Amino acid sequence: MNSQNLNYLQKQLLNLGFGEKMNAELEKHIQSKATEFRLNTVQEYNKQPVDYQLHFKAGDNHDMYFFNKYDATVKGQDHQQTFYINKGSGVTAKEAFNLLEGRAVHKQLENLEGQKYGAWLILDRDSKTESGNLKLKSFTEGWNYKPERAIDKMAIVGIDESGARDKLLKSLEKGNRHQVTALKDGQQVKLFLEANPAEHRVNLSNYKGEAQQLDHYKKPEVKTEAKKDQKHSQSQEDAPVKKQSKGAKMKV
Repeated sequence: MNSQNLNYLQKQLLNLGFGEKMNAELEKHIQSKATEFRLNTVQEYNKQPVDYQLHFKAGDNHDMYFFNKYDATVKGQDHQQTFYINKGSGVTAKEAFNLLEGRAVHKQLENLEGQKYGAWLILDRDSKTESGNLKLKSFTEGWNYKPERAIDKMAIVGIDESGARDKLLKSLEKGNRHQVTALKDGQQVKLFLEANPAEHRVNLSNYKGEAQQLDHYKKPEVKTEAKKDQKHSQSQEDAPVKKQSKGAKMKV
């Protein structure tokens, strides 16, 4: 048995969020020198169990095994999604759950020329591959989606503490439904935030799952500035329009 290959695969499982609970079973299958095999596991997020089936395949000489893909199914959903592993990295187990729940995940991807780039990913419920997999829809850097534009306008309690803002943004990039406490008319309200690159905004909901408006949770100074801009825009619209003299040329 190739111990180096086994250690690499075990580390791969750990990095992808599957932990170490399958290590013994993985070693057993590799020792058997099977051409290919599968490992099954169940993980739970937010009290929702997710079934995973991990696919391993031997190389031509059976001296190395490769973990190329895994299937994920959220209990209660009728869809199974396959996630592919590229050079040891890919969508993690938790990120797969978040994608299947309809949220967006930010990942570092690589094009055919080997160049890396960042993109937000969502599962396109209206488009499938020939194998029945939901297509991944990507929003690259050119889309210019930045959730911090909304975050920085909000009166979030503790957001100025060391590392709090970065922690929130990284959580949104992983596709998490992140809980914060924000101020609304001076009162603290618990909110759940989700990244929404498709609509260039951050989704807000309360503990009941009811959608909330960003304007209700903005910082006082942001609200004041918005009112000034609104008044200035209104005054511009209400300003009398001077009639153009007959024959005069319009400046463009």
